[in-house]
Amino acid sequence: MTDLLHKPGFLGTAANWAADMTLLLMVLIALGLTMGVIMARRQKYETHRWIQTTAVALNVVLVIWLMILPYRDFVAPGIPQALGQPFYLVTTLHAVVGFFAFVLGIFIVLRANGLMIAPLKFHNYKLFMRTSYILYLITIFLGLLVYYFWFVNNPNPPVYQ
Repeated sequence: MTDLLHKPGFLGTAANWAADMTLLLMVLIALGLTMGVIMARRQKYETHRWIQTTAVALNVVLVIWLMILPYRDFVAPGIPQALGQPFYLVTTLHAVVGFFAFVLGIFIVLRANGLMIAPLKFHNYKLFMRTSYILYLITIFLGLLVYYFWFVNNPNPPVYQ
């Protein structure tokens, strides 16, 4: 499996297969979350819950499997001295905003599926869900910029050997 992840990507950039797959999945998550929002607007709440739960679960796998380690290995060592460079700045902004979207998204999914402990339950769904959706969209936009600065605008991107 590791060999596949490190093979050249399929989008014609300097990215490897894992980065291209991450980008594709990230866009699919954005589409899924948006479809979930549409279902909520149409008052199809059960469908909305399933779509959002699936999108957040896929995001959890994506973040844990394909985002944390590259950040730790290639970006974190340059912090804070390299934050003036777009690659480090955008990737770190993506990580910070993404962390809040990640945590809030999981929190909402747990609450929506009846898995949250009573003291942490909330009733103002719209505020929490809209905030989470906006954070996810910002994170996904920043993720597109990360891909650009890491693999399109960089002839020699950092890669695992």
